[in-house]
Amino acid sequence: MPIAPVDKVWMNGELVAWENATVHVLTHALHYGSGVFEGIRCYETPRGPAVFRLREHLQRMERSAKIFMMEIPYSVDELMDATFELIKVNRLRSCYVRPIAYRGYGEMGLNPELNPVDVCIAVWGWGAYLGDDALKHGVRMTVSSWRRHDPNIIPPQAKVTGAYINSSMAKLEAVRSGFDEAIMLNPHGYVSEATGENLFVVKDGELLTPPLAAGPLPGVTRASVMAIAADLGMPVFERLMTRADLYVAEEIFCTGTAAEVTPVREIDSRVIGEPGPITLTLQQKYFDIVKGQDEKYEDWLDYVS
Repeated sequence: MPIAPVDKVWMNGELVAWENATVHVLTHALHYGSGVFEGIRCYETPRGPAVFRLREHLQRMERSAKIFMMEIPYSVDELMDATFELIKVNRLRSCYVRPIAYRGYGEMGLNPELNPVDVCIAVWGWGAYLGDDALKHGVRMTVSSWRRHDPNIIPPQAKVTGAYINSSMAKLEAVRSGFDEAIMLNPHGYVSEATGENLFVVKDGELLTPPLAAGPLPGVTRASVMAIAADLGMPVFERLMTRADLYVAEEIFCTGTAAEVTPVREIDSRVIGEPGPITLTLQQKYFDIVKGQDEKYEDWLDYVS
């Protein structure tokens, strides 16, 4: 989905024009992938624009940076304020939010320590990541030939820019083969996640998701859905699963900031079917929460004003 430019981008404490939000060609992160980032959504609610779990996302970015020995020169509170300012100055009611911290222009070489850590936040209008039809009827997925990272090669719990070439290759393979999205196995052959989403499976009436030890990103939406499910009397069990478990599942859905809660209707020509009752219940509850229609989860919304 093309990005529609807005007026301003926040860069290292300043608001700059969209067209001037550029970096040097010798930026370290461009060459070596030394950046950490987040994907966050702001929704229109009856009380105005609200960012879903902004603090939790920025705290995860801080943890990702710590893994790669990057010190972000702004606190979580400062980045929250910058996000609110940016949404207001661009007059957006709902949007996607992309904060990123990266090693900037300085020395060239693998050692990043002498390069500054730059921080930027961009916002823009963005609809359903996999399409509106996907939210209603589900997506067609395939198990990728590309494996998720070994934790001793690239830590999968960090949302680091360079690691996403792995997801990009799996996505490209899937789309060119006629599918909407790819599922990635870990180096031991167990189900890990999709290219940019966590996975949930209903099998024998139980709601399952791969454990973090299987290599999925510890998703904020994943954790939210697990909490919602528990509140609805549907406990989620973290369990190792093989691709065959997916083929015989009763329901499958994926979660993520971009994907939200998207059903899966088919995997590798094995038909799962239209969204099932557990998927639909959790999807509806999730959208009620992010749109400010469920007071119980009010503390998950960070209001812009």
